Amino acid sequence: MRALSGLWRWRNNPLRRATDLAEAWVALVALLLIAVAAPVTGCLVGTAAQDSLQRSARQQQHARHQVTATVVRDLGGTVPETDPDTSSAREARSRVLAHWTAPDGTRRHGPVLADLKTPHRGDHFRLWTDPHGRITTRPLDSATATTHAVLAGFGAALLTAGLVETGRRITVWRLVRRRYARWDQAWDRAGPDWGKAGTGS
Repeated sequence: MRALSGLWRWRNNPLRRATDLAEAWVALVALLLIAVAAPVTGCLVGTAAQDSLQRSARQQQHARHQVTATVVRDLGGTVPETDPDTSSAREARSRVLAHWTAPDGTRRHGPVLADLKTPHRGDHFRLWTDPHGRITTRPLDSATATTHAVLAGFGAALLTAGLVETGRRITVWRLVRRRYARWDQAWDRAGPDWGKAGTGS
């Protein structure tokens, strides 16, 4: 509204300078860009991110499998949960030596992290592997992918609005500098005759 009122105020004002009108137009264009371009950019980025993330989620869900592993012995020590998408993100996991069977039938064994507080020999737990039994993280789920896409779209909209506002401020700063430079030139021209009788007559 300030941009519209600025344009209306300077429309027929005899004191209007070119920089005043330019500043009002810059404000109006910036307002329109923030109101239109920022949401459109956010929607486009969010849609693209959603398509990409959902495709990645489907690929991961197809390629990753949950298998049952058996504890051979406790290796001692605990580490924090490293998967931020799990509900137990703040829980500690135990390091154990375990064996498991891969989806392709291969027998595997090695050190892994188990979601067991006090692991004992023979305890069972679930872990995620690729088709060949190599340890991997849990696949991305659809809800998490959508959340990330929404955040990406929102971030893109904010970034666009920020860039537009930065451009507006830089443009106004340059207009103000030009305005001050013209004032200095006018004062320099008027300076030698300032205060003399008949000046300006």
